[in-house]
Amino acid sequence: HHDIAVRTLEVLRVRRVTPRMVRVTLDGFVDRSPADHVKVFFPEPDTGQLALPRVADDGDGLEFPVEPPFPISRDYTTRRFDPVAGELDLDFVLHGRGVAARWAERAEPGMRLGVAGPSGSIVVPWEFDWYLFAGDETALPAVARMLEDLPQGVPAKVFLLVDDAGEQEELSTRADAEIVWLHRDGLARGEGDFLDEAVRGVDFLPGLPFVWVAGEAGELRPVRRYLHRELGLHREYTDVDGFWKRGVVGLDHHEPQGDEDGDAAPADNAPAAQRRSASN
Repeated sequence: HHDIAVRTLEVLRVRRVTPRMVRVTLDGFVDRSPADHVKVFFPEPDTGQLALPRVADDGDGLEFPVEPPFPISRDYTTRRFDPVAGELDLDFVLHGRGVAARWAERAEPGMRLGVAGPSGSIVVPWEFDWYLFAGDETALPAVARMLEDLPQGVPAKVFLLVDDAGEQEELSTRADAEIVWLHRDGLARGEGDFLDEAVRGVDFLPGLPFVWVAGEAGELRPVRRYLHRELGLHREYTDVDGFWKRGVVGLDHHEPQGDEDGDAAPADNAPAAQRRSASN
């Protein structure tokens, strides 16, 4: 758990990573874990006014205004943090809808965003026998960072779901990682069972795995059921996180989502990031 802080950050650089992914570099930030979530506040599209919440007097949580202008926020996981340069990278999916995607489409140096958090960090111990990562674009920033942090030679199986081959990115890792890109090839985001089929097709290696899966909440429901209910994997080392949900704006991943087996699962970055990554 960390003390909450709200910062106004300036855009330093903007780079188109793929045709539909923009990486925005901001100045000044602190994060501690590849899966850290931050709440990003965007200017009001019509007025350009950036409304921010304030930190509660007890330092635990945010207080939002009760009358306009209201803050406009989305959750993201961070793609890169450079503590020496004091730089933070956030990846934005350009899907043509939503205040975040529209902002990222026209982002340029000098523009400003509000950033709050992270309120806490999930620290993954690199002591498991092997690792399984899977997710869509919203999971990509966190998966990329975890791959960079994995020790030399540790086995990892990775499945990443994107629109098409043009959205694949170069990922660096010292691990013995098998990275498989899954393509929607025209199917709408949040439809299909690509991740469920991929995870169910994994031949589990000997030893204890750490499993981290993130993406659209509905698409991940059968994945969660398979890992937790059918395989009986422990939830402490099997994290299936809904970063976004079709038809829901600004989904809060901390809100529980009911599962068919009666379990409550944390939900989350509509396409951040971000436990979100690239987002809308």
